[in-house]
Amino acid sequence: MTEINFAKTYSPLTSAEIVAQEKSNMDEKRFKHCIGVSETSRKLAELNDYDPDKAALAGFIHDYAKQVPPERFIKVIKEQHFDQDLLNYNRAIWHGIVGAYFIEKELKITDPEILTAIRRHTTADVEMSTLDKIVFVADFIEPGRDFPGVEEARKVSYANLDDGVGFELAHTLDFLITNRKKIYPKTFAAYNKWAVKD
Repeated sequence: MTEINFAKTYSPLTSAEIVAQEKSNMDEKRFKHCIGVSETSRKLAELNDYDPDKAALAGFIHDYAKQVPPERFIKVIKEQHFDQDLLNYNRAIWHGIVGAYFIEKELKITDPEILTAIRRHTTADVEMSTLDKIVFVADFIEPGRDFPGVEEARKVSYANLDDGVGFELAHTLDFLITNRKKIYPKTFAAYNKWAVKD
């Protein structure tokens, strides 16, 4: 595997320390996914006139908290004054919104743009920065993803980032509705903003 290195970490930790900490926080499959999202974030950044190294770092750490035990999330939601409605959801939502808290505390990354992109990568939002969109879409289309429609998703996303956000939201809502899963309110609002075709 190629050595992972970030020119700037937005943290007192070195690039190597961040990589080691992340690797210790998840299984090998999740770690490989994070590398794929990092590489895809870099590519999307280059296509959208955004800092590729910053995007690669945000993509790499996006799932830092994905495998944190649910009881740790619940404790943080209760003690750190998060919206208590989050308790009605699970790690699929928590690892973005609350995951940014773990990234700030454990990886010591305090850059607001990176932390917001982490928060929004599980739900999207009505207002999304270029970095928000990059991480959201890269998570969906990274090379390890294999689902019906992924090639179309890649084609759409590499051609137009906003269209990629809309494609992903439409696909995600279709999946959640088909499986009768709970939908986070911000995701509904984001769908109406990014996915609806007039």
